Amino acid sequence: MPESSQRRFWLMALLSTAAGALVSACKTAPPPSAEAAPEQAPLSTMTGPVAGPKGSARSSPASTPRAYRESGASHLYGMNSDRIYKGRMPPLLYAIGVLNVEINQVGIVTRLDWMRAPRHAPEVIAEIENMIKKASPFPAPTRLGKVVYTDTWLWHKSGKFQLDTLTEGQD
Repeated sequence: MPESSQRRFWLMALLSTAAGALVSACKTAPPPSAEAAPEQAPLSTMTGPVAGPKGSARSSPASTPRAYRESGASHLYGMNSDRIYKGRMPPLLYAIGVLNVEINQVGIVTRLDWMRAPRHAPEVIAEIENMIKKASPFPAPTRLGKVVYTDTWLWHKSGKFQLDTLTEGQD
């Protein structure tokens, strides 16, 4: 592929990712709850739904967990746009983690399960779990009922990240 075509392809990919993140970030916040939310246990030890909003106003058209990864990653990018590492990731990363996220039929996170936790960086584990908890509800997996999807977190020492699903690559 000629260099100009390759550059155009990556520019279009970047622009569509940015547009998706912008659209995801434009959702209306739910009205505040009348009762105060109880203190929550860490998500990694939870087996039931996370207390929070009733559900997502958006839905995902995904028909497989692999397809839902894109909905979940775009949602997380939209909710954390200031934390996204811009450009290609450097060759040595501070942490890499592989996480299963269970989403119920209305988009609420019900469980997190680390397949490969960055145990050398417990603060990263806590930060990722906190980001996911704050991002709930996710787009509702209407065609799947509930979904468990897996994504790989690429964490830079600056505290910024990319998800493998939407990564810009690595040097």
